[in-house]
Amino acid sequence: MSNAPLMPMATAVWLVENTTLTFKQIANFCQLHEVEIQGIADGEVAKGIKAYNPIISGQLSREEIELSSKDENRPLQIKSSDIEISNPEKKIKKYVPLSKRQDKPDSALWLIRQHNLLKDSQIAKLVGITKNSVTSIRNKSYWNYNNLNPKDPVALNLFNQKDLLDALDKAERRIKREKKQKEKEKLSQQVILHLHNE
Repeated sequence: MSNAPLMPMATAVWLVENTTLTFKQIANFCQLHEVEIQGIADGEVAKGIKAYNPIISGQLSREEIELSSKDENRPLQIKSSDIEISNPEKKIKKYVPLSKRQDKPDSALWLIRQHNLLKDSQIAKLVGITKNSVTSIRNKSYWNYNNLNPKDPVALNLFNQKDLLDALDKAERRIKREKKQKEKEKLSQQVILHLHNE
């Protein structure tokens, strides 16, 4: 296959962020090395490169991506190198100024600061990153901490207001439970002390 997609590195960034394809599949399609794809996923390669959607440009179809996502041995087939400039899908797609990958840690930081009662696992689930990432952002040991910029995830469309309210509600219930538990333990301690002193 000599047909490489237009802007292979930017296309690879998009595929890493928006599909469940293997690094090998993305590497083969974009004619890049698997190590480069791993680097993109880790945020070490292609910093500052805007993701390029191969579906909008007509080089890949959603069906093609889905077929290869289900079978990791199936290579992606490029549709054609003739780029369709006008595509109805273009109007539907929202313009994402920064890669969504950066939005997630930014949103996690916002949630940690605004809603401190949320557990790391809850934030991870809401935003869609690992619990370890959330923990490292909370204790400021995250690799890119100094470049984080807290952003409201609801405004970024990572999830909706209802999801946030549900999570907060759950967190409040947990805190009440823990408080009751502590009070119970405190009472039983006092009872034990009282019995000892008699």
